Amino acid sequence: MSIHPKSATDTDRDLAPLVQPQGGQKLIRNVNWVGLWALYMKEVRRFIKVQLQTIWAPAITTLLYLIIFTVALGTVKPTVLGVPFADFIAPGLIIMGMMQNAFANSSFSLLVGKIQGTIIDYLMPPLSNAELLAALVGASVTRAFLVGGTIWLAMALWPDVNVTPVHFGAVLWFGLMGSTLLALIGVLTSIWAEKFDHAAAIGNFIVAPAALLSGTFYSVERLSPAFQAISHANPFFYAISGFRFGFIGSADSPVMFGALLLLGINIALGTICYLLLKSGWKLRA
Repeated sequence: MSIHPKSATDTDRDLAPLVQPQGGQKLIRNVNWVGLWALYMKEVRRFIKVQLQTIWAPAITTLLYLIIFTVALGTVKPTVLGVPFADFIAPGLIIMGMMQNAFANSSFSLLVGKIQGTIIDYLMPPLSNAELLAALVGASVTRAFLVGGTIWLAMALWPDVNVTPVHFGAVLWFGLMGSTLLALIGVLTSIWAEKFDHAAAIGNFIVAPAALLSGTFYSVERLSPAFQAISHANPFFYAISGFRFGFIGSADSPVMFGALLLLGINIALGTICYLLLKSGWKLRA
């Protein structure tokens, strides 16, 4: 044992692990899980408060497509990919509703902050850009699955429609990838847009046509080669085809290729969103 007394420097070094940051502030290491969860719940509660508009109304609107087609066909029972037409379009309607609502949710968050002057509420909290992006996308995907679950339940109760999953893993994967794809596109739109008209233009002229012309109501195999090539260039097509595969066991696209392609696109879009948030483009004055 040393007989020499410790210096002030040695004592400070020994007590360093016990000393709290100045002002009693808590150090945040790695991921701020508390802040991420708080922002996620804020976004979820925002659309839950108006669930009649954000969940039930989209579900009923999507269900009307199925009702119109089944009533219009009457006693005619055409088959597509070896299953009745109603069974063919039902999964496509579910994932289409999920994707469109994921876009609607994420394209609203930052945009309304910019318009109302409350964007500082997103930028000032101790959240990294990745955590901010994860909370926004996570809330949008949550809304998508709530809408999809509501549509599925209504279709399950509708007569002469079978929506029992055959490959549940494919349903979850393509539902997640499709919803994330539109959530990231919505974040990009929310960053770029300066007013609600800009976001509405993306939704009406890009998202809606891409969803409707992606094989939701028809098999791409029946199209001409030129239109087949156009459909195969549409990432929405792979989300809808893969999601349908989870219900009927057949698809008009390579399922594994579509799964990996959507993952790659989402990684690329997520990187772009992160870099834009980091740069503060159109977010910071």
